[in-house]
Amino acid sequence: MRTFSHTGGTPAAAGLHTRWNAGSALLQRLITHDLLAAASRLAIAAIFFLSGRTKVEGWFSVTPGAYELFRTEYRLPFLAPEVAAQLAAGAEHLFPLLLVLGLFTRPAALALLGMTLVIQLFVYPDAWPTHLSWAALLLYLAGRGAGRLSLDRMLGLA
Repeated sequence: MRTFSHTGGTPAAAGLHTRWNAGSALLQRLITHDLLAAASRLAIAAIFFLSGRTKVEGWFSVTPGAYELFRTEYRLPFLAPEVAAQLAAGAEHLFPLLLVLGLFTRPAALALLGMTLVIQLFVYPDAWPTHLSWAALLLYLAGRGAGRLSLDRMLGLA
């Protein structure tokens, strides 16, 4: 009787093991870093950009409502609400744009990761599951870069 120590000893288990590994290898070839990086860049950029658009009207005029939000609900400890609202609106427009373009991806991801940390610590501490998912995407981009489908790669900044 043949034994297969890596699968529990049966030929059927060996076949399942082989098919499982073949499927895993196929997924690894299809879901490349370039695909993951592009999807991550677009996903996290959309979240922050759409949030930024709620703070402005027209091209880039911070709304009175945004200022009020920073005065009453967000209340960051180290910044005046007017300054915080301007910085947040600017960051939520600039850094997502850079991510979509794949330009200065690592610094942009780190900036949004810092913003996520501030939101988590000072604004919505109970929203950690959401912030953890944002952090995972941003950490991936900061650690692995934008991938081939990016201006970073075209400019040799990868």
